Amino acid sequence: MSWVRYTVPAAALLSAASPAYAVRYLSIEEAQKEAFPSATQFSEVQVGRVWKAEAGGKVVGFFVFDRVVGKHLFIDYAVALTPAGAVHKVEILEYRESYGGDVRSPSWLAQFVGKTSGSALKINGDIRNIAGATLSSTHITEGVKRILAAYGNRLR
Repeated sequence: MSWVRYTVPAAALLSAASPAYAVRYLSIEEAQKEAFPSATQFSEVQVGRVWKAEAGGKVVGFFVFDRVVGKHLFIDYAVALTPAGAVHKVEILEYRESYGGDVRSPSWLAQFVGKTSGSALKINGDIRNIAGATLSSTHITEGVKRILAAYGNRLR
């Protein structure tokens, strides 16, 4: 029983000292309302992935949820598209890595606004890299490009 006297405090210290890096910034519903504050209804176009935002019976945009790997762990993010298929807004919903959270910076995310399926979307090209978050910024950029290719011209 003497091992308990030493093990329990050590286990408690380790569990308290190990940081939890996952940060949930927004739920899907919260991100939808931020992207399209005038929308009165969100209808699923593709279950758990794509929603149509409407206000007064008129389509105001589309909301696409996606997940990419940062360096080791998933990053949940969403891309809001205009009815014409251009990026209206990109939002990080949950970030699980221990560093590289700068990809949530409003100025970095603003680079995507207005991009279309015809845009280059290349790190160190039209999207700047973030030192210390190279893989996260690259994978989010590739994810936005993939969303634009898949949905940018097809959701109208």
